Amino acid sequence: MKLADGSHLTYCSNIHAGETWPELRDALVAVVPEIKARVCPDAPFGMGLRISKSCLDALRTEAALTELRELLASRGLYVFTINGFPYGAFHGRRVKEEVYRPDWLTPERLDYTCGLADMLVALLPDEEELEGSISTVPCGERIAIRGGEDRAAELLLRLIAHLAALRQATGRTVAVGLEPEPGCHLETTAELVTFFEEWLFSRRALARLAWMTGLAPGQAEEAVRRHAGMCLDLCHAAVQRENPKDACEAPLRAGIRIVKLQVTAGLVARGDVMRLRCAFEPLRDEVYLHQVTELGPAGRRAFLDLPEALIAAENAPGDREWRVHYHVPVFAKEFGALASTSDFAATVLAAQRHSALSQHLEVETYTWSVLPEPQRGGLVDVVARELAWVKEQLGHDSGGRA
Repeated sequence: MKLADGSHLTYCSNIHAGETWPELRDALVAVVPEIKARVCPDAPFGMGLRISKSCLDALRTEAALTELRELLASRGLYVFTINGFPYGAFHGRRVKEEVYRPDWLTPERLDYTCGLADMLVALLPDEEELEGSISTVPCGERIAIRGGEDRAAELLLRLIAHLAALRQATGRTVAVGLEPEPGCHLETTAELVTFFEEWLFSRRALARLAWMTGLAPGQAEEAVRRHAGMCLDLCHAAVQRENPKDACEAPLRAGIRIVKLQVTAGLVARGDVMRLRCAFEPLRDEVYLHQVTELGPAGRRAFLDLPEALIAAENAPGDREWRVHYHVPVFAKEFGALASTSDFAATVLAAQRHSALSQHLEVETYTWSVLPEPQRGGLVDVVARELAWVKEQLGHDSGGRA
């Protein structure tokens, strides 16, 4: 939905099973209208779509794409952002590290993201000032990308060249946002800024892009800054114990756009290993990674998943604090016996209210299906409450007015 300040707020459809075009269509027909009726009954409702590679391939046909366009129009929906992070299956089976594959060392990731951009341009409503955004993997797993930064940068420059050509051909702008995440090559805002400065803003990178596109060096730099930026996921930043002010301001000081702000919350736990084990037992699942950062008897440590963190805690007795990458409804300051990082999100939204950090805001509680049922709540209710909470933090009433 479009807010009074011109920004757009939505939720990500990766909360629904949507590996295939029929599954995505079912969600758009059966669930999304209920959410729209709750939060945006009298105005168009913008969508953040998660489109898998399989779904993208199905939508490449003119008949399927026309069906999608007509479905959106008939229900008062529009699309302005796409989650291009998960390439393959994302629900009902083990995802874990597979969510990062293929990564930005592979042509498959480039081809997929270019395809998403082509589709987004075809779906954007007829408002020239409305840009499109795509969130993507922060290069890939740290262990996989180390030493391959030049290859990742080359493929990202090819993507930027594609986006620049799309803009020239259609007049529409699409930007891609790398989304720092614990355990990845880019875990923090600071690491993302360094990557941009060393690999995308360097004289060599700009000369390479100018050669690809025929742009002058100054125009090549403009293209990088226009078409590439950051997707700031607030759960990820909180888990990494970033300062919320620095997380917001550092990319902007470096001339890096916050292409999308994902308004999310993770979990906070304090206590000894027995308390932690009891608190997280109902939250164990074999689908997603739940990275942990710890402050405890052994200092600051990071773990790729909860089971690994629990084993390490047993070998280092004493109280500790965990921050856990486990998306919970952003309005919930507490989740069962655990606290959440909701206050981190509220702090960033206060900054957004003051200075419009990003034009695209998206709530993303994709773990809804694996949350304990007593605490989960109904899907429509949860999404509606999240969107209402964000609007409240931004100083908007239920009609979107400031």
